[in-house]
Amino acid sequence: MSKVPMTVEGAKALETELEQLKKVDRPRIVAAIAEAREHGDLKENAEYHAAREQQSFCEGRIQEIEGKLSNAQIIDVTKLPASDKVIFGVTVDILNLDTDEIVTYRIVGDDEADVKANKISISSPIARGLIGKEVGDVAMIQTPGGTVEYEIDAVRYI
Repeated sequence: MSKVPMTVEGAKALETELEQLKKVDRPRIVAAIAEAREHGDLKENAEYHAAREQQSFCEGRIQEIEGKLSNAQIIDVTKLPASDKVIFGVTVDILNLDTDEIVTYRIVGDDEADVKANKISISSPIARGLIGKEVGDVAMIQTPGGTVEYEIDAVRYI
């Protein structure tokens, strides 16, 4: 399977969630199943079925996170030589040439994307249009409202 790019912060967040699931949630669910079993007939025991469903979700999420971490290529941009080129993990300021509005984005992995926090996925149309460009270059980004021109104003390796 191919490696999936991920920032150091994204990997830490997944590791933290994994630890929470394994050390806190899993034992709590096992205790809830044991307690529900003590109530008798399992066919009509809603608590038991709810706990089993929680266990199924928890185990599935653990497997999903472990899979993502095993296929992750963790990239720390602070250790790369800084340049004016847009690559995975950088923070980039772009100027919308139509509105003269400057927007700052950080290009991150698919799981880390959060538009409200200005973190865009490497596979998003904006990121794909910016990758490989340098400060001063103009990127033509296809949006639902048409093509928008962005000029790369700054690239920061932070």
